[in-house]
Amino acid sequence: MARSEAPHGGKPAGPRKTSGRLKGINPVDQHVGMRVRQRRTLLGLSQEKLGEMLGLTFQQIQKYERGANRIGASRLFDIANVLSVDVGYFFEDMSGEVQARSPRKVAPGFAEPMPSPFEHDPMTRRETLELVRAYYKIENEGVRRRLLDLARSLSGTTDDEPIED
Repeated sequence: MARSEAPHGGKPAGPRKTSGRLKGINPVDQHVGMRVRQRRTLLGLSQEKLGEMLGLTFQQIQKYERGANRIGASRLFDIANVLSVDVGYFFEDMSGEVQARSPRKVAPGFAEPMPSPFEHDPMTRRETLELVRAYYKIENEGVRRRLLDLARSLSGTTDDEPIED
């Protein structure tokens, strides 16, 4: 069967086009989904639990987190409320590269994207999120402070310089 023919009388096979471009994952949707995953993991929620709180399946949450499905404004508002963050949280730390790769149309001279090299954010790694969750579960503030001092000592930083990757 040729690619342009439709199996069983349905839509033609192959990638769909939207507005003259192949339909794919928008980098902004991917970033927003990554921030949903980051916050959900930080709070210790499973995809299933977040889905229950929103009246969705865990598969839908998976699709949102991968950026495979775009999150509408009202749904993003609900997710922000459930995860106890402002809607703007999902757009924070968006690199210039992600902004530049968004297929939006920008009028010349307005909001020119600022390109920057891609750097993987260590705050999005599961290991980092688990470490932060465990750290804040330590009830004794003095113990938390000593743990921070130990981490700074091991990394070669001091109290007055921020820990960087």
